[in-house]
Amino acid sequence: QVQLVESGGGLVQPGGSLRLSCAASGSIFISITTMGWYRQAPGKQRELVATITSGGSTGYADSVKGRFTISRDNAKNTLYLQMSSLKPEDTSIYYCNLQYLTMGYWGQGTQFTVSS
Repeated sequence: QVQLVESGGGLVQPGGSLRLSCAASGSIFISITTMGWYRQAPGKQRELVATITSGGSTGYADSVKGRFTISRDNAKNTLYLQMSSLKPEDTSIYYCNLQYLTMGYWGQGTQFTVSS
């Protein structure tokens, strides 16, 4: 079984920066998986924000390109999302996702709000 625990949410002003973390535990090493960050705002569908493959290739939603950076520390089994130039429309619950073979796992989500 795999557990994902996100952290790093809170309140940040527009233009600010924040880093989210997702710690993975259980019988898996994230280095062999594809992981991603998704977000879901109230009344909206969950959307993909960024992904990183086992080979280290990254992908981003157009809305966050140039502002967000996904990375991981395999030694710590932890995924990160570094966010900068934050906008009010980035306000959401952010979820960590792990995909391995046919299995997918989700964290419980972490909320942050961009507001002055």
